Amino acid sequence: MASLFLFFLFLTVIPPTPSNAGSWPPSPGYYPSSKFRSMNFYDGYRNLWGSSHQSVDNNGLTMWLDRTSGSGFKSVKPFRSGYFGASIKLQPGYTAGVITAFYLSNVEEHPGFHDEVDIEFLGTTFGKPYTLQTNVYVRGSGDGNIVGREMKYHLWFDPTQGFHHYAIFWSPREIIFLVDDVPIRRYPRKSIETFPLRPMWIYGSIWDASSWATEDGKYKADYRYEPFVGKLTNFKASGCSAYAPRWCRPLSASPYRSGGLSRQQNRALKWIESHYLVYNYCSDSKRDHSRTPECWMH
Repeated sequence: MASLFLFFLFLTVIPPTPSNAGSWPPSPGYYPSSKFRSMNFYDGYRNLWGSSHQSVDNNGLTMWLDRTSGSGFKSVKPFRSGYFGASIKLQPGYTAGVITAFYLSNVEEHPGFHDEVDIEFLGTTFGKPYTLQTNVYVRGSGDGNIVGREMKYHLWFDPTQGFHHYAIFWSPREIIFLVDDVPIRRYPRKSIETFPLRPMWIYGSIWDASSWATEDGKYKADYRYEPFVGKLTNFKASGCSAYAPRWCRPLSASPYRSGGLSRQQNRALKWIESHYLVYNYCSDSKRDHSRTPECWMH
């Protein structure tokens, strides 16, 4: 009995290591981040809130959350399509309840009825990996009306040990989420009702989402570990602004002008889904899929 007790104590204290830890995805064969120039923060962005919790230098932006405030920024202009990326480094240790986000939205333009495309890092507890959540909202927010399309991933590297490039490619046909140029999710346009088409701004933020961020709110932000810091650099934003001519077409995240993914990119995407996808809203039996028809549309 004593040995059995020690065995379970070991499992409690030392979290199991995934069998695929440290394995890397196959090469996507195409690297869209290399097609777009980097820009300084003030070339395209401004502080939105929490200005005392932001610092900008030649290496990029540092923003932090403590018990007094978080911080956020917003692009100067809106876009209707394009490639939007940033290299991000996260804080190690206990970060439960803390969200570090890079996303597209028109929430200020359409309050209560907005579109949004998210890359969100869900804070974690000691010894557990970060979760990267991607999400798509289409013309809906607010109590009783919000329909999220969450897909969650663990990463094949430690995002606290260095900068990695996270990007959203948004065209009238599809949304592609990329990590270090590897496509991790493709969200195609299957109908007007399930796809965001109105202009959006680029946002970034760090904030307290203790009510839901870590294991559905089980673990809260603990300000004994403040400040919680996110670092961003290598900003890229290239595409058709809301003010561009209608014939404007952005560069694609694929080798094809018409969009889509190459065979090699698809192979990398399928590998990610097999090894690192930890939640897919379309596979959640608790969801009302009458509100997410893309899950069963062909």
